[in-house]
Amino acid sequence: MNNIVVSLDQVHMHFGQVNALNGLDLTLYQGEVLGLFGHNGAGKTTLMKLILGLFEPSQGNISVLGSAPTSSAAAHIRQNIGYLPENVSFYGQLSGHEVLSYFAQLKNISVSKVSKLLAEVGLDLAAKRKVKTYSKGMRQRLGLAQAMLGSPKLLLLDEPTVGLDPVATHDFYQSVDRLKQQGCAVILCSHVLPGVEHHVSKVMILSQGQMLAQGTIGELRHQANLPIIVKSQGLTIDDLKLLDLEQHVVSTAHGTLELAIDHSQQLDVLKKIASHQRLTQFEMLHASLEKLYLHYLNQPSQSLTEAS
Repeated sequence: MNNIVVSLDQVHMHFGQVNALNGLDLTLYQGEVLGLFGHNGAGKTTLMKLILGLFEPSQGNISVLGSAPTSSAAAHIRQNIGYLPENVSFYGQLSGHEVLSYFAQLKNISVSKVSKLLAEVGLDLAAKRKVKTYSKGMRQRLGLAQAMLGSPKLLLLDEPTVGLDPVATHDFYQSVDRLKQQGCAVILCSHVLPGVEHHVSKVMILSQGQMLAQGTIGELRHQANLPIIVKSQGLTIDDLKLLDLEQHVVSTAHGTLELAIDHSQQLDVLKKIASHQRLTQFEMLHASLEKLYLHYLNQPSQSLTEAS
């Protein structure tokens, strides 16, 4: 059984003389979450609109749920897609339940499912309140509930956590994790990188319409080959000199020594540090998503191949 939800093959998008997207390739399967990252104008929203069938590519092929999103199957495809735009807006005088009921009717979905869906996003106690009284986080939850109507096979989320407090952001990602477990494919476009890496299956980084990198976070770490940071407490610079490790020290702040080491040196360095009797604590940190993003963004301007 073919479980490919989205497929892009050398997709280009031009607006006059502007090249919005240049030769993008992507295969997204059921139950995968793609983190789509890039600065303003990188092409993220254009890519989402192509997948939604709002634009037709200038060149290349797009398949969504087995068909081109601008083909005669467009209505069927859209019935199985949920979309949360960056700036979600609802009728303020209506209650949350009324808003979701309205969208359910537009998608020919039973209104009886509305209450359960509101409970899933944590709005059951606010279902009868007017939307104009909702906080930013509550409106985003209502937007997510709207996108989840009809158990979509593909969910497109454009900057879903902007303006959310930490609790609302945590709750939002719990909802994304549930959808992933249910087999829904998700494309998550975000400027807010902290906390995202635990919820995405793979990453695509765009800049000026070019794909700079694509792969799992582990694959991107391997390709980038950024140093591992080792934090140790209890040791002194003199201790590290005796261990022949002082050349790796990058910080000595707050009684913690930080060392930057190559992957090839990892086991040797850890053995030396762990064997020292004065060591009280150590921690090993691989490159974060933010560091990977900055690394690829600062590479020479060229499209990179997928991580392997």
